[in-house]
Amino acid sequence: MKLLLNLLRIIVGVLFIFSGLVKANDPLGLSYKMEEFFEVLHMTFLSPYSLAYSIIMNVLEIALGAALLLGYSMRLVSILLLIMITFFTFLTGYALYSGEIKECGCFGDCIKLTAAQTFWKDVILLVMILIIFLYNKRIKPVFSRRLTLGLVIASIAFAGGLQWYTLEHLPIVDCLGYKVGNNIPEKMKLPPGARPAEYETVLIYAKDGKEKEFTADNYPWSDSTWVYVDRRDKLVREAVGEAPVKDFILTDADGVNQTQAILAEPSPVYLFLVKNVHEAGEGWDAKMHALQEQMKAGKIYIYGVTASSKADISAFTAAHGLQFPFVQMDGTAIKTAGRSNPCLILLEKGTIKGKWHYNDIP
Repeated sequence: MKLLLNLLRIIVGVLFIFSGLVKANDPLGLSYKMEEFFEVLHMTFLSPYSLAYSIIMNVLEIALGAALLLGYSMRLVSILLLIMITFFTFLTGYALYSGEIKECGCFGDCIKLTAAQTFWKDVILLVMILIIFLYNKRIKPVFSRRLTLGLVIASIAFAGGLQWYTLEHLPIVDCLGYKVGNNIPEKMKLPPGARPAEYETVLIYAKDGKEKEFTADNYPWSDSTWVYVDRRDKLVREAVGEAPVKDFILTDADGVNQTQAILAEPSPVYLFLVKNVHEAGEGWDAKMHALQEQMKAGKIYIYGVTASSKADISAFTAAHGLQFPFVQMDGTAIKTAGRSNPCLILLEKGTIKGKWHYNDIP
């Protein structure tokens, strides 16, 4: 039993620390995943606090993993671990059996697991942690109580400090399709063997108080007794694989697609990503004004990229003295491309040569 408990605590402790570290590298990414869960579970009132929950959860994972490895306060630690893994198993089970969420994000964007893989991983961990909980009294501290407590506190400080750094700058390891060195046109292509999802348009009509679904081929167009109610797109076949870069579509104020022109531009192009102009951080104005001088000299191009409205863009550019044009892009694509608001990306013929948090704009 002693050998088994030591083996289990090493496996569980290392997995919790590893999982926490991967997500602490990108707490914003986890907060976006939490918002997705909140929306599916009809708990959107929690969405404004998603980043705080993300930070706390990552700190807890790392600290509990460290405490388990060190054998610190095993009764409390085993209870907290059991609560966390039960909660995780519920979420991943819901993701798997509802089909509404494809990935739980338990290892962030660095290690992609399917919903089924994630759920069964959590089930196995639940069994392991249950054994640790039942026999927690047999697990003894590795070091003295004072030293063990100091190491647990150090793990909490490290987890908090790491997340502060990544939020004030950018993730240390970029696991997304927009990392420095990637060519966006290449990353927009589907990998070998992949295929896009297939959808079928479903038309809903009502007659005699009853609704019925039709396809575009058999809807009752000639029978006026059927009354149109709604339409929706039904998934016919799941996608297999996906492009690392999705929805990178840049349109100007007139709705004209400027994506290829910007990606093919031989001169350096800076994309100033501002997902929501009302939530933009501060302290970058002087740096962007300096870049504007290079733009006026014909050395570079600058485009603002946002999901905000035209009126909001006008007010934002006037307030900050910005003289470069803005194009629009899907908000999800913007927050995937840059984990800060604003974020600056340097492109050369579609290849990402640099990416900076607004605190670090050169």
